[in-house]
Parts: sequence; structure tokens; C-alpha cells
Amino acid sequence: MPGMVAFGRRWVIASDDLVFPGAFEIFLRVLWWLGTLILFTFHKGRFDCRGGAVLHAYLVGLLVVLMLIILCLCAIVFVSAQGTITNPGPRRSMPALVYLRAALYLPELVWACMGAVWVSDSGGGCDPATVAAVISAVVASWVILLFTGVGVVFVFDPMGSSGRQPELTEPLGVRDMESSEGAQFLSTARSVAAKVWECRLRLLCCCLPQDEGHRAAFASISQLFSDFFSDTDLVPSDIAAGLALLHQEQDKVELSRDPDGVLSHSPSSPIEQDLEAELEKAAHCMTFAAAAYGWPLYVYSNPFSAPCKLSGDCCRSHAGDYDIVGGDHLGCHFASILESTGLQYRDFIHVSFHNQIYEIPFFVALDHKREAVVVAVRGTLSLKDVLTDLSAECEQLPVEGVSGACYAHKGMCQAAGYIYRKLVNDGILNQAFSIAPEYKLVITGHSLGAGTASVLAILLRSSFPTLQCYAFSPPGGLLSKALADYSKGFVVSIVLGKDLVPRLSIPNMEDLKKRILKMVSNCNKPKYRILLQGCWYELFGGDPDDFPTEMDNRREETLRQPLLGEESLMIRHSSSYQSLASDDSPAHAPVHFPLFLPGRVLHVTEDGPSRRSCFSQVRYRAEWSSEMAFRSILISPRMLSDHMPDIVLGALNSLTRDRSSPLCAPGSSRNNSG
Repeated sequence: MPGMVAFGRRWVIASDDLVFPGAFEIFLRVLWWLGTLILFTFHKGRFDCRGGAVLHAYLVGLLVVLMLIILCLCAIVFVSAQGTITNPGPRRSMPALVYLRAALYLPELVWACMGAVWVSDSGGGCDPATVAAVISAVVASWVILLFTGVGVVFVFDPMGSSGRQPELTEPLGVRDMESSEGAQFLSTARSVAAKVWECRLRLLCCCLPQDEGHRAAFASISQLFSDFFSDTDLVPSDIAAGLALLHQEQDKVELSRDPDGVLSHSPSSPIEQDLEAELEKAAHCMTFAAAAYGWPLYVYSNPFSAPCKLSGDCCRSHAGDYDIVGGDHLGCHFASILESTGLQYRDFIHVSFHNQIYEIPFFVALDHKREAVVVAVRGTLSLKDVLTDLSAECEQLPVEGVSGACYAHKGMCQAAGYIYRKLVNDGILNQAFSIAPEYKLVITGHSLGAGTASVLAILLRSSFPTLQCYAFSPPGGLLSKALADYSKGFVVSIVLGKDLVPRLSIPNMEDLKKRILKMVSNCNKPKYRILLQGCWYELFGGDPDDFPTEMDNRREETLRQPLLGEESLMIRHSSSYQSLASDDSPAHAPVHFPLFLPGRVLHVTEDGPSRRSCFSQVRYRAEWSSEMAFRSILISPRMLSDHMPDIVLGALNSLTRDRSSPLCAPGSSRNNSG
């Protein structure tokens, strides 16, 4: 860090990123050199076959070229391992070494061509083992050259052009930004960044139709991405190192926390709730939320029994009173929903597998066990759903009787509006309640489905005052404070452990970026050591490494200056950078509106040590929490697995089955355990 500058442009790797790839290539080259030396020694004095002179020249030249490459790689690895992330001074010679290594590709290419010519023209008269060895060397040369080309493509930065840049000898401060030239530069940079991100999204989503709706989504998401990443000079390995440091720092804080000193959290609602009853309802509703994913999740959760159970139902037509819309030509989705929920065909009112941006699948069914009309919304399962997730801008969501700013996640607002129109305008709910008028309305979903279900519940609340919504692992950046408080009367959010998604919002991501910047700037160890120790810690545990966490012997004023002098940590002034110096800085004001989890929050965590053996039985505990407990992202190996719907369902079933599991009273709390 910052990105290495070579061949007149910036790349998405830093000068300390070449330790591991360089060491791996040294290992391969040394084996190759030893094999070539053995082959040359074996044929020494016996190059009398046809083309023997060419073979002799090829082997000698290959030994020389490989030795030069090995020496150059050793120098690259040694220099790359020097300094720290924010102190590239000891690595100033790295561009020259990169140029030298690039120059050595030319003789390697020549020798690869020479070996190929010898094999095709003169190799027939020599020992077959020798010919095979030369062929292997030629193939290895071309494979390495090919992988080098692929690597260049991956580390190419479309925004790393050598065009005119502002002088970085001084920090790009407010005065510079106020000038017309500085403002024009920043505007142009942001515009270019947005176009680059839009091109990346188009390439990634090339299989999707490029209609007006998709183009608008691409433009919105690319603007969000460019705004988030445009103010730092972080490369991917810097982020990985920062996450490793932050995980160990968070674990140190958690281990040092006094359990008796943790503040208690009361339920979000003033009305006392029966925690055990809520858990039973939640476990039951999670069955429907998981079923909405269709056959992929069902097969994943039941890899041995699912194919046999579904094989008899797929491709079979069933007559019923329900409607099936799009996307399930073989019937496997609906068959898996039947198996997961245990309902009959006649219990389904409407099943939709139609999937577009802002239009996600859902089904409506009669749950006779709980006497409820259940609307289950599917979570993220397609690229179109990912685009809906990433449309994270705020959208106005006015609700009658709610004072204060009312806004929510744009993508989920749009998806909820789509389902609302289907349920109300198409008469789906009227049909359901004409069959069971005494039933209550229950809306549920997981992840994207949870966020959409929560917004849908808000839209339907005036028409169905007794409705309930169970949102499993909803996104943290969903509702404004006014709407989040309003939803506490009818929405329950269930969060498992250190799940990333309920903590995911634009302000939380900005906070994470600030924390990563602080961790990497404070650490005095080289990046390769941070990554090695971080991998060891993630795989095998142990005590968190004692990395420095405070700026020792640094004046506060120095934090206002670029950390690297002419190579700044930040490429433009930003709230993230200024927050390193002071939280009271005027630029520290959040750019994005804060969004919160919906409703009352029920936090389910593992009861016991954070690390356990693979064969030990997991026990869970549950407690009411506050949406404010999820205002920062916790780094953990389980931050993704805790979000999986089958894991959430298993945890809830474990809590409801095991009556001896500790169900915490509202006054106890251990919100960050997991």
C-alpha cells in the first residue's frame, strides 16, 4: 500500500504483495533448474544425436536463464518482505526489480520457441526420455507465460492511468478541493470510477438482458461502489491484512470483557414477551422462509435423501387451486416446498418463481397448524437478487401515522412494492381469507426475503392490524429510525451469532473502512507476517497476536497529514481519513442516512467457548437485544456461515427442542458472543 506504480501506471497490487507468489515461483523454478541440470549432466559428452548441438545450447541457455530468474525472484521476495504496509520506503527498488523480471521473459520466450523447434525438427533421433524432458520444459515455459499474462489482467487497474494527477507532495486538503481545478479533478475521477464499476457490473452480468431497468440498476450500484472505494489507496491484500488484524483485536476485547460488567438490555418493546413462545413461532416460520429457496437449499440440506424424495414429484403435474407463476418447469421447486413445509397441494394459494431485479419469488399458503395465512419471501439465490441487494440507496417510504423521516433500502422497497401489488391488486390475499377468514396474516423471509418481508409488513399493516412478521437475518441497512421503531409492534428480527448481513449497511461499511485504515496504519509488522499469522489464527485459533492498536509516540497533528508523505493513504480528503484524527471533524458527518434492523431483535448465540471441536454438540442461547448492538461489523470465520438459512433453522430447532437450553431473561446480555 499504496498500489505499486510500474510501467507508468498504478496497479491493484502493492510492493509488499510479491512475497508469496515470488516464493512459490522460486520453488517451481528451483525444481525446474535441478531437473535441467540433471538432464544436462546425464547427456554431458553425448550430444551426438541429430540436433545435439541445438539441444546442448538449449540446455545451457535454459540453465542460465533459470538461474537469472531465480536470483531476480529472490531479490523481489527479499525486498517485498521489507518495511510495513504504510512504510514502503525499504521497497523503493521494487519497480526496478519488476522491470528486470519482465525483461527476463524475453529470453525465456526465445528459449521456449527454441525448445519447441528442436522437438518438432530434431528430437526424433535422441533419447525418448530426453525428448519428453524437453517437451515438459517447453510446456512449463508456455504455461508460466500464460499464467503471467492472466495475472497481469487481474492486477490491471483501469483507473491507474498515467494521466495528469495532482501533486501529492502536500495533502489534498479542503483548500485544494475548493479550487475549481481540484473540484474538476475529483469530479472527473469519480465519474471515471463510476464508469469503470458499471463496466465491471455489465461484464459480470453479461447473461442478463441489458434493458432500461438493468441499466438503471447498474448505474445506481456502480455509483455506490465508486463513492465507497474512491477515497482510499487500499489494495485487496491491505483489506485482507486489516480484517485479520481487526478480528484479533475484536477477540482481545471480547476476551477481556468482564461478564458481570456488561450492561443489560431490555426488550425493545415495553410489553413483556414470552421468549420461549416467540422462539417456537420463529422456528416454525423459519421452515417456510427456508422452503421459499426451493430445491437448491433442500438438496444442500438433505444431500442423501433429497434426490430420492424429489425424483418422484419432479416432472409430475398436479391439479390444484393454487397458481404457479414462472421459473419451475420441472416442478422441483414446488416439490421441495411441499417436502419442507409438510403442507398439502390444496394449502397453497399462490406460488411465484418469477425472478427479475426488484421482483423476487414468494408463495402464499394456509398454515392450519398455526391458523395463519403465510406469505414467505425468498432470499438471495440469483444474480438478479444480488443486484436487488446492492441497490442500497435510500428511498422514501411514507407511512401514515409515523412521524419523522421515513425511508428504507431502495432494492427491498421496490421488491416489497412488487409483492404488495400482487397480493392486493391481484386479489391473492382476498382469495386466501375467503377460504380461512378467521386466520391471521404472517409474513416471513430470510436475508433479502427478510428485508422485503419487513417492508411488506409495513405496507400491509394498515389493512391487517394483527399481522406479524418474522424476519430472519435481515440486512442491517433497511429502515430509518422512525420506521424501525414503528415496526417493533409487529416485526421480530432473528439474528444468529456474528452474522455479517444484519450488521451490513453503508455507515457500518464506512466504519469498517475507517477501522481497517487505523489497524494497518498502526501495525509495525510486514504484511506477509500479518497474513500468515492471521491464517494460522483463523484455522487453528490460539491467543490473538499482540499487534499495536494505538498510535504510540505520534502527535495528533500528524494524523491529519498523509501517512506516507508523497504516497498518501488516501487519494482524496474523506470522512474516513479525517476520522483517524478526530471524530469531531466537520468532514466526519455521515454522507449516508443511518438505517436499522426492523422490529424487535432476538439474538441467538452459541452458549460456551467461541472455539470448539468439530464433533462437540452446539448449544444455543437466545436473548432480546437492541438494533444498536449491530452498529459495527464483527470479523469472524462464522460471519458468513451464521447467515446460511439451514444453520439458522438448525439453531432455532435446537433451541426449541432442548428445553434445558438457557433462554436468557431480558435483563441478561452477551450480544457480541458467538
